[in-house]
Amino acid sequence: MRAAVVAGLLALGVAAPAVAQESALLGRWRTPAEGGVVEIQRCGAALCGRLVDAAPLRADPDQRDVRNRDAAQRERPLRGLTVLRGFTGGPTEWRGGPLYDPNSGQTADRGTLTLQQGGQRLSVRGCIARVLCRTQTWRRAD
Repeated sequence: MRAAVVAGLLALGVAAPAVAQESALLGRWRTPAEGGVVEIQRCGAALCGRLVDAAPLRADPDQRDVRNRDAAQRERPLRGLTVLRGFTGGPTEWRGGPLYDPNSGQTADRGTLTLQQGGQRLSVRGCIARVLCRTQTWRRAD
C-alpha cells in the first residue's frame, strides 16, 4: 500500500511541471486576420486550437470553410474548426502540427508556438517545407 502511495506521489511530481508549462499557453488568442479568436486547449496528450470567433462568424454564424483547398472539406463550419493540433513542449516553445489557415485554405505540416512578452503574445509559425514558412503574432484575448 505504501509503495502505491509513493508511486502516486512521484507520478504527480512528474505530471505537475508539464501541466504548469502548458497552462501558460491555454486560453483564447486574438489572430491578426478578421478579428479571429482561437482557443488553445488540451486535446488528449497534446494541445490543439479551435476557431471560436471572427468577424465573418459574427456576420454569419453558419460560415463554412469555403477556401479549403480540399473541396470535400468546404462545407464544414468554421466555428469550432480545429486550426492547430498535436503541439507538445514548453515552457515557452511548443512544436507540432498541422496548422490550418481558413483565410487561405492552406495547411502547414508542422509548426512552432512561442510565448513572448510575459505570455501576452504568441508567435505562431507554420511551415509547409523547411523554407516555406509563415509567422503570425497572436495576442492574448483573456
